[in-house]
Amino acid sequence: MTSSRDKTPGVRVSDRGVEFSVYSENASGMELCLFDTAGTETARLPMAHERGSLFSLFVDGLKPGQRYGYRAYGPWEPMRGQWFDPAKLLVDPYAREIDRPYVFDDKLLEFGVDTADIVPRAIVVADAPTAPGHIPFPDGGLIYEANIKALTMLNPHVPESVRGTVAALGHPAVIEHLQTLGVDAIELMPVTAWIDERHLKPLGLTNSWGYNPVTFMALDPRLCPGGFAELRGAVEALHAAGIGVILDLVFNHTGESDQFGGVLSLRGLDSRTYYRHAADDPSVLINDTGCGNTVACDHPVVRELILDSLRTFVTQAGIDGFRFDLAPILGRTAQGFDTHAETLSAILTDPVLKDRTMIAEPWDIGPGGYQLGHFPAPFLEWNDRARDDLRRFWRGDEYLTGRLADALSGSSHIFSVRDAHVTRSVNFIAAHDGFSLTDITAYVHKHNGPNGENNRDGHDENYSWNNGIEGETDNPVVLERRKQDAKALLASLFASRGAIMLKAGDEGGHSQKGNNNAYCQDNETTWLDWKMLDYELIEYTAMLSEMRKRFSVFSETEFFATGEVEWLRPDGQAMAVADWEAPRCDCLSVVLDTEDRTAGYRTRLAVLINRSHEDAIFTLPERDDHGWHMVVGEKQGAVDIALAPRSVSFYAEKLSENGSWTGLGADAAALHRGN
Repeated sequence: MTSSRDKTPGVRVSDRGVEFSVYSENASGMELCLFDTAGTETARLPMAHERGSLFSLFVDGLKPGQRYGYRAYGPWEPMRGQWFDPAKLLVDPYAREIDRPYVFDDKLLEFGVDTADIVPRAIVVADAPTAPGHIPFPDGGLIYEANIKALTMLNPHVPESVRGTVAALGHPAVIEHLQTLGVDAIELMPVTAWIDERHLKPLGLTNSWGYNPVTFMALDPRLCPGGFAELRGAVEALHAAGIGVILDLVFNHTGESDQFGGVLSLRGLDSRTYYRHAADDPSVLINDTGCGNTVACDHPVVRELILDSLRTFVTQAGIDGFRFDLAPILGRTAQGFDTHAETLSAILTDPVLKDRTMIAEPWDIGPGGYQLGHFPAPFLEWNDRARDDLRRFWRGDEYLTGRLADALSGSSHIFSVRDAHVTRSVNFIAAHDGFSLTDITAYVHKHNGPNGENNRDGHDENYSWNNGIEGETDNPVVLERRKQDAKALLASLFASRGAIMLKAGDEGGHSQKGNNNAYCQDNETTWLDWKMLDYELIEYTAMLSEMRKRFSVFSETEFFATGEVEWLRPDGQAMAVADWEAPRCDCLSVVLDTEDRTAGYRTRLAVLINRSHEDAIFTLPERDDHGWHMVVGEKQGAVDIALAPRSVSFYAEKLSENGSWTGLGADAAALHRGN
């Protein structure tokens, strides 16, 4: 048996039984509660306070599948930041599986009221052999951000029995779609168990995004009823198709919320350890997240809980990377955000984790919370400045030429801090939080009325436009303009240097009817209707993806050196200072030195941009015995190229003497011919 000196929090299964350990600095006592599969409590066993702040107990004869929970003893003094109440059944922070979802109930708030009938029981799970295989995320790769239920609930090719679950990700129909788009990694919005915010139930709404966890590694039984085995099976199927899996995780707050929230796990075990409290008033929970509490990620026990969670997802499910919601919380200390914080360093140097992809959402709402460009390498970072600049450029805002160039070049002004020479940007046009791509071109204002908050929630500034009519319309001219704008936005994204991210459904024109905060719309607002998707737009996206993989310039993450890029006016002359500083520059081209991976030689690739509402004539610089051939675009000319309004085209240089241009791959070429 493990000695008391070596014990750590969590559950350890042996041939003889199961050992349970849980951490609390301030509890005076701890009980282990055992339950049968019907939910009846069969035993309450006192746990030994063996060492420091660890409570432990070994129970002979127990096996995997056993249901359990904890009850903690100590003072109920919320004004002192302590919520001990033995009437509250507490979920093990190390639980991997639970027997039912978390549900908000007023009983969670009331002292002395037993909650065993509403709080999930944790399930003992034995370790499986370490998951084999790993799909490293390539430089400049394509991430596909997806809500599992929204992606699969209405897919007619997926069996109804698994729609809306993790298992659906392994279905051939889903994998084939991802392969068509050239996806390198699918980023799954939270699969860990969450609880609805307390204001949703009276509104008849539920949380569908999952960014409100209670514990950090227990899988939500609504999404993953088969537990870790189901997640592992889906990952293996995706790996077999060459697609990596990234989990979006929330370590910044929990669904226990503010001082008026419930007692389900960390709060009842030891709020002063697991959450940040005001130094001068322990009744006040620090709220750097906007969700009511902030996890104390710099506490050694919390740090180890985070690391153990990440290790478990890697070893037990084969996960290839992680995206961290409100990631500055991971680097917060009592003094504020620290780039060199122990928790961030521990994640990057851990032997199990160091080869995995790490992505930061580099902002929270606390003091100094906006940290874009300041996470330690090799963290990738969501780049909202590039997002906004690309949107504003295509909206028609003035003085955006330089910002457009910077966004396409990997945002060197952001990521070159501390003499860095590579971009760590994750570029995107849209994500789960905000307008969908289609809605960016169809709505000026948010329309969040169905969320029940009188349209007060969600961002007010979306840098969007509606092409003359707000929202839904059957006007064919307006609809065509919106599609053209969506194509231009997609082309700009795929032409940018650094990793890129595509929100599921944006490739097919999915609309959320102007809702830019659809976290509580578990319905057709967020579910992809596969019968109604725009397959012409899907084909266009696939063609952009193939082009991006073909030419090395987009996957190279070093900032451009002299001679690797030319910024040209439509007449083929170099952009002058006056051109960069002009209020409007609707047309420009970017000529890039690149390897053509299909042809096997270096060449030049031109990205032509026409933001205006008129045709534009472009001239590209010629070299002896070379010509230009359109790769992706709307119109084609000879030397002078007529570019359609509101469009982006890609032209590759080829040797005219050998005629060896191979074009796009067969599938994409067919798609292009049908355009």
